[in-house]
Amino acid sequence: MPPLTGPKSGDALFASVDRVNAELFTLTYGAMVRQLLTDLEEVEEVNKQLDQMGYNIGTRLVDEFLAKSNVSRCVDFKETADVIAKLGFKMFLGVTATVTNWDAEGTSCSFVLEDNPLVDFVELPDICQGLQYCNVLSGVIRGALEMVSMKTEVTWVRDMLRGDDAYEMRVKLTKQVPEEYPYKDDD
Repeated sequence: MPPLTGPKSGDALFASVDRVNAELFTLTYGAMVRQLLTDLEEVEEVNKQLDQMGYNIGTRLVDEFLAKSNVSRCVDFKETADVIAKLGFKMFLGVTATVTNWDAEGTSCSFVLEDNPLVDFVELPDICQGLQYCNVLSGVIRGALEMVSMKTEVTWVRDMLRGDDAYEMRVKLTKQVPEEYPYKDDD
């Protein structure tokens, strides 16, 4: 087995991942959100469903990310956030995020996206003003972090679909879960 190389750059990761056409992805996501609105009728229920879908995706994406990125174990939440912003977003969405607004304890920060491929061709009608259209992304972050032993709360702070100047997700580490191994080596 060849030795592991250092972590790949975000651009190298993006180039190495199989992709679908961006417009097809965007339109398919939009159709899915529209169908959820039709089926569930309540915007808050759609928000919950998008978050849950994202969570399920995140629990699986983290394996692919770790396998392809050659990233070593992060030492703390700050390093983990930087890896997600610079490599994770680039690998799966083709964009990078900026990590800002850290609290004093280093347990809460914001991911700011100036570009978001999920919202191309999207305008929210007045009846959907409470819709967190990109809530699937917050679920992905929550699910992926939970798989690496970090329980988090993820909320949207700013959204360009509502007239803000960027997309901002607030991520708060609520619990660092100690790793448990299924068996003891000393038996």
